[in-house]
Amino acid sequence: MSGMPRFLHTTLWFFAALALAGCSHGNPYYDASKPHHTAGGFRNNTQPAPNGGRYFWRWQWERRMQGLPKPPAQGYPVVASVMPALNFLQRNRQQATVTWINHSTLLVQLGGLNILTDPIWSERASPVHFLGPQRHAQPGIAFDDLPKIDAVVISHNHYDHLDADTVDRLHARFGDKLRFFVPLGLKPWFAERGIGNVSELDWWDEARLGKLRLVFTPVQHWSQRTLWDRNQTLWGGWWLQADRTRFFFAGDTGYSDDFKAIHRRLGSPDLAAIPVGTYEPRWFMARHHVAPDEAIRIHQDLGARQSLGIHWGTFELSDESLDQPPKDFMAARAGAKIEAGTFYLLRHGETRRFGLD
Repeated sequence: MSGMPRFLHTTLWFFAALALAGCSHGNPYYDASKPHHTAGGFRNNTQPAPNGGRYFWRWQWERRMQGLPKPPAQGYPVVASVMPALNFLQRNRQQATVTWINHSTLLVQLGGLNILTDPIWSERASPVHFLGPQRHAQPGIAFDDLPKIDAVVISHNHYDHLDADTVDRLHARFGDKLRFFVPLGLKPWFAERGIGNVSELDWWDEARLGKLRLVFTPVQHWSQRTLWDRNQTLWGGWWLQADRTRFFFAGDTGYSDDFKAIHRRLGSPDLAAIPVGTYEPRWFMARHHVAPDEAIRIHQDLGARQSLGIHWGTFELSDESLDQPPKDFMAARAGAKIEAGTFYLLRHGETRRFGLD
């Protein structure tokens, strides 16, 4: 693996394997009337917990024997970057826009507010600074160039989606004028960091911030951050709506009927951000990470006017090369006869306007 000795990568996954075997404690949020609640934590609507134990070790052995992931054909970075439209982004309070920063981090401008999704500016998606998956592309907007951030939405607690250093930097810069919206169970984690301006939501719970309506939705995934907290905090997607303009952020997910339920309950988003990377090998990843063809199905299930592919091009987290997702995505899009302007990929730092207003 480029930039990381193989033994360090193996060591990281050793600790991950220990985490997969971690035990659960009681669920203080347990509500027997809600099927996704259990006495020990949370579960998906349809699929069980992710593959662990011997399945994890089989994956690790096979990828080591096959030398996976292979480096990208043209080297790093695999995503082109553009100069972000900083002057526009700093001033804009009228147009609904999305800017891809990296991985699952987006700057969404909606309802006169600036919102970040799953922000990560750290060099590694890891609990430590010296070990773990490192970034292979710089953020499309430098941290110091961000406009005033009003809200952050977190999909779940995995290290590539909930980055402690970035959370601390955001809080230090914007203070309590910035509100974090998080899944059920994560508020104590923020409190331990001295952050109190946090709204904690269960599936289908709603919150408001100015003109913005936020709904936390089910998706098919899992959570774990330590040896002892597997599925003890919730995971999900975020529906953001201001007036007639609607945006959906899927976070990280496997394919499920949850997206049909979101469409039935909330309607069709003007723009959906859907993961298209981290999907090989399918026998191990399929439960909780969609491949590009399944991302197309999610786009269709949601009835989205447009969709944007995220969760690729920054961190090597699975067996496909970092440059494989766009190739598979383009093939899947062509096979589904979806126009390029309807479901697309952006460059890091690129902004796209969306919505009716």
